[in-house]
Amino acid sequence: MKSLLLIALLAISGPFCFGQTDSTADDASGSTPAKSTLTLAAVYSNNVSYYGQRSAVNTPYAAIAANYQLTSGFYFTGQTYKLLNENSSTVSAASLGAGFNFKVGKRFSTDLSYSHSFYPKYSPLLQAGNADNASIVFSFDSWIKPTLTGDYAFGKTSDAFVTGGLSKMINLFSIGNKDIITIGPSADVVGGTQHFYKTYLTEQKLRDSVLGIFTDPLFGSSSSSNTTDTVATTSFNVLSYNFKCPIAYNRAHYVLEAAYQLSVLSKQAQAGAGKINSFLTFSFYYQF
Repeated sequence: MKSLLLIALLAISGPFCFGQTDSTADDASGSTPAKSTLTLAAVYSNNVSYYGQRSAVNTPYAAIAANYQLTSGFYFTGQTYKLLNENSSTVSAASLGAGFNFKVGKRFSTDLSYSHSFYPKYSPLLQAGNADNASIVFSFDSWIKPTLTGDYAFGKTSDAFVTGGLSKMINLFSIGNKDIITIGPSADVVGGTQHFYKTYLTEQKLRDSVLGIFTDPLFGSSSSSNTTDTVATTSFNVLSYNFKCPIAYNRAHYVLEAAYQLSVLSKQAQAGAGKINSFLTFSFYYQF
């Protein structure tokens, strides 16, 4: 059952979820199954989180994901996402990825991964300018789990992010003989560069033009983004402080999870400096 929980949580690592610095992905690092497994996931969230940051417009979404994990430690992922406030019938984003997790010693593990995302033109997502992401995760399995994650996102621009976090998986109680309720609180700090934000503002101007939203000469742009205070920067700054509390119902082949994330943005975060964002996510995982 524990193996299912850990492997299932890898299933939604992708263009939306890697940016949340989700501790559940860290929990899966280095956990290889006794046999090859296929995990399917369905996810709903009230907003897309990009390292605790969010777009100027609301972006509730539903996602379907798959993860195929080999006993060697290699795994392959695929996801499709649909923003629920869009009228289009097409998907809003998709991603394909591959990775390798392995142990270095009894408690120390490492995860290497790469993913490529596909975004339509004028996507409202912060990360849409950088379609490629390479990631490395270091974790230490102890009574409380420290992790260190490095991400390199590139495409139209390039950005580097480092996340340091702590998480703890706690078994709460069982309803029957074959299930268990778990909780996995985590906290992390994210630092990085912010070239992606200049690309985001440029794309949003084009998107507003396509949608017929023009600048009012008397009152300024209808967009909530303030471009006069935004500069492209190569400096590395703290972006957000994130606190997450997922609670899950686990059985032999499936997991039901509800998670709440609170993100406090630093004053250096261009996508909402000093703001507090909250994210609520519901997920279902099934493993074959």
